Amino acid sequence: MVKLRLKRCGRKQRARAIYRIVAIDVRSRREGRDLRKVGFYDPIKNQTYSNVPAILYFLEKGAQPTGTVYDILRKAEFFKEFRVSFDKKESKKKNRE
Repeated sequence: MVKLRLKRCGRKQRARAIYRIVAIDVRSRREGRDLRKVGFYDPIKNQTYSNVPAILYFLEKGAQPTGTVYDILRKAEFFKEFRVSFDKKESKKKNRE
């Protein structure tokens, strides 16, 4: 299963960390090899860049965003703009069953 999640990069200091949004296999660790880089998030400057076609491709193929990535994309109004049918609550219910 593929997930869209954050991969930490930048300096070791907490105040200088930035994150890449990557498509990665669930079994890989946070710093593991990713399938594709699809964006980045800078929490200090509150900037987000997303490669929209790549994110749409992975979501159509069944990739699930993590909670944090889902919130980042929601704040960027990604789901409203592209009408992606993804409900965070429904995916959690499916995982429990």
